[in-house]
Amino acid sequence: MCSLALFPPPLSGYGETSQYDESNTDPAVWFGVGGWVGYHINANPCTSHHKLQLPKTVSSSCVLALLRWVSSFHGSLFPHLTLSSEDMTAEFSQVLNWSDCAVRSFAWHPHTQKCAVSLLDDSIKIYNPKSANTPTLKHRLQHSVAALQWKPLCASTLAVACHNCLLVWHVDPTSFSTRPSSGCAQVLSHPGHSPVTSMAWSPNGSLLVSASPRDTAMLVWDVAVESCVPLYRVGGGGVTYLSWSPDGSRVLAATPSYLFRVWETRMWTCERWPCLKGRCQSGSWSPDGSRLLFSVQGETVIYALTFTDTPGMPLGMSGGPKAATVVADLSETTLNTPDGDMAVGGEIQSLAWDPTGERLAVLLKGQAPSLLSSFSKLESVFCHFSPPLTSSLLPVPSGDAEAGRPAMIAVFKTQINPAFKLLPW
Repeated sequence: MCSLALFPPPLSGYGETSQYDESNTDPAVWFGVGGWVGYHINANPCTSHHKLQLPKTVSSSCVLALLRWVSSFHGSLFPHLTLSSEDMTAEFSQVLNWSDCAVRSFAWHPHTQKCAVSLLDDSIKIYNPKSANTPTLKHRLQHSVAALQWKPLCASTLAVACHNCLLVWHVDPTSFSTRPSSGCAQVLSHPGHSPVTSMAWSPNGSLLVSASPRDTAMLVWDVAVESCVPLYRVGGGGVTYLSWSPDGSRVLAATPSYLFRVWETRMWTCERWPCLKGRCQSGSWSPDGSRLLFSVQGETVIYALTFTDTPGMPLGMSGGPKAATVVADLSETTLNTPDGDMAVGGEIQSLAWDPTGERLAVLLKGQAPSLLSSFSKLESVFCHFSPPLTSSLLPVPSGDAEAGRPAMIAVFKTQINPAFKLLPW
């Protein structure tokens, strides 16, 4: 098993209700919801039948009390539903300290040398070293940006996960405009599907899946016709994180609860995988889609699932994984540096496997994540390692030098065949 101790030192309607009681001579009749009692005599005391009318204000109060009770019970099962939309996005974001981070999301283009950066003011800038122009994307619905994803096999399409919708921008790479019109963006929305915290394109770019912690359905979008198919499953309380395997055969769908699902994309069936100590925080696929590495909230280890099923066949039909295995332990350890001993390690925030399958980047939260400033997104290093790395532990910039255990990006060397290995870079 790999450990941080092996690393070199890091770089510095109104109704009526009637009730009858033939044997009771007492004119009081008890009724109500949640302890409310009242009575109303409508006839002679000697009459054996008394018709009672429930005031409309009382009826409304009873219904409201019942709804509040149901809501509180649901909130006790899924505490994240009591959060505001912005707090929910911050809770399930792959970015450290999303609420105050200067860079809220980052996405490298999979085929060309350009990147998209979402800033604190919800604007998105596109940087290309071969162009002097830096287009800025703004839209009236572009609020609380949680994720960015470039469409595969396309140079100009960028999907944006926003508060109430998905925006799909079509930006002409040959245009000299620095402020594309909002008409260049498609708006994809669905009732109850907000805030959108994660999304993933299929490897061929034909489909887009999106997730919201408030929606138990994962939406599969056909962007060309702006329609979606909800994939409902009971349990989990929503969907927080999505990752589509590079071979297109499977989709990881994490939930706010102690379970995650792995979908196969031919028949769209899924397997449930329980977590013992927390929810699935992040995950990343090997280039061939045969292995899934994932982390669990509150834990310091990396787990692996190895799939031997035939791609496209329903999961479990041909000997899928029976249990996850631990492949790395990133518990706190002390490294000797020129500036003295440094404690590194801790809980894992995000994972990213580069397209060649040779390197795995792991973002560690550190001891004081609230002190972190920009560059807290793992994707800033996972796709294009430039300049070449001279250390396998990269400190994440912090706003305070007194952080006891700084956030780190640990870079591992990976080997898939003939046997899976995970070693310090």
